[in-house]
Amino acid sequence: MLRVVQKLKCTPPEKYFVTVLAKPPKGGILGAQMTDFVFWLAAGFLTGVVFGSFFEWALHRFVMHRPVKGFTYPFRAHAQVHHRVFRADHTYHLIDEKDKWTIPMAWWNGPVIVLLCSLPFVGAAWLSGRWGLAVGGPLACALYFAAYEYLHWCMHLPRRRHIERSGLFFRLNGHHLLHHRYMHKNFNVVLPLADLLLGTLLLRSKIAFPQPVGPTVPNLQPLTQPRT
Repeated sequence: MLRVVQKLKCTPPEKYFVTVLAKPPKGGILGAQMTDFVFWLAAGFLTGVVFGSFFEWALHRFVMHRPVKGFTYPFRAHAQVHHRVFRADHTYHLIDEKDKWTIPMAWWNGPVIVLLCSLPFVGAAWLSGRWGLAVGGPLACALYFAAYEYLHWCMHLPRRRHIERSGLFFRLNGHHLLHHRYMHKNFNVVLPLADLLLGTLLLRSKIAFPQPVGPTVPNLQPLTQPRT
């Protein structure tokens, strides 16, 4: 086995598969292929989570908050309806039961968004032959969208759920509340990495405002200036 490893280290790339076929490593060719697949699946998943943050940011900023010529549905549904119903005051939490279904996206939005988010990973898998990317990336996109919808639902319709008691939810809820106060800030709901790197992150309000209160909502009022 040691001789095989030493030989592989000095084997040119174009002769690698010839060497493996002649004397496959422990576990056989199938085992090596499975290890390679799992590695690229994990790489695709982790990359998909990061990519999901930037995809969410771009979709939220440029499609849901700006009317796209010929396709104004996302802008109307989100900026004109959702933000009109749910503001940064006590109406951040659901008041009228009939407005409940303005919290989530329409049912068909999910498959479309996940498909669009998955395309770069499928393309990369096609070009590279690393088909684990075509599984890990779309899986991350699907879970990211599910997390977006569930967190967003819990933020506007709190019910003392288990997740609502976590420190992570507490911070993300404050992050999103500030978006309802400043619609040009805090576009991320799930992972504010894109907000941080693209300059739209806001941690606290610049001015005092009548924010909602509750165990899941942090104090977002401006810090008082120390007396001199």
